[in-house]
Amino acid sequence: MKLLLIEDDREISQMLKKFLRTENYEVVCASDGEEAMEKFDSDAYDLILLDLMIPRIGGMDILQHIRRTSTVPVIIVSAKDTDADKALGLGLGADDYITKPFSMTEVVARIKANIRRNTLYAKNAEPEKEILKIGDLMMDTGQYTVTKNRQKLDLTAKEYEILKLFLQNPKKVYTKEQIYSLIWHDAYMGDENAVNVHISRLRNKIEDQPRSPRYILTVWGIGYKLGDLS
Repeated sequence: MKLLLIEDDREISQMLKKFLRTENYEVVCASDGEEAMEKFDSDAYDLILLDLMIPRIGGMDILQHIRRTSTVPVIIVSAKDTDADKALGLGLGADDYITKPFSMTEVVARIKANIRRNTLYAKNAEPEKEILKIGDLMMDTGQYTVTKNRQKLDLTAKEYEILKLFLQNPKKVYTKEQIYSLIWHDAYMGDENAVNVHISRLRNKIEDQPRSPRYILTVWGIGYKLGDLS
């Protein structure tokens, strides 16, 4: 497995690189945003560890750059520990968030979990082409595209999978626990933030009025369901 480690603190970078090599990971390091973009664009990686506070090009911009072309798992490793920072990172497409200071065992456990989820998703990916429609939205699962009024929408991998879940099961109400388990392929630990953030970001992209949604509705006290636009 090859990892891209984006970290400007040389001591932390070398410490992580040395430890991860003992776990049989190949580690490529980048110390600033420009170098990170160059290395990401020139090679393929199984997972990316991303610090937010890096010089030249910031971590959030790097994350957006990655998500334009790739669904590779991204774990943010940052000293920024506010709920707003975590929500922003997850909303822009990060798969996980580790706050500094951290333990090496936690980092390795999160890496293994995210690679496992991504591998499982790839194995279970729907091979058949399917066109799913509701209102002005159309999803082509063969091309992995979503359009609204024939205009392509730029969705992250998680946003795409959440929307696909609702479109394929239009009558079903999903709890946040069910959404997390089905999309993240992991046990729900009571953290509603990841689901809430991704639903909010998805609404901002597909709804005409995100505060008065028509496509993904909130079922108070339960979870979410697809709206009835028939």
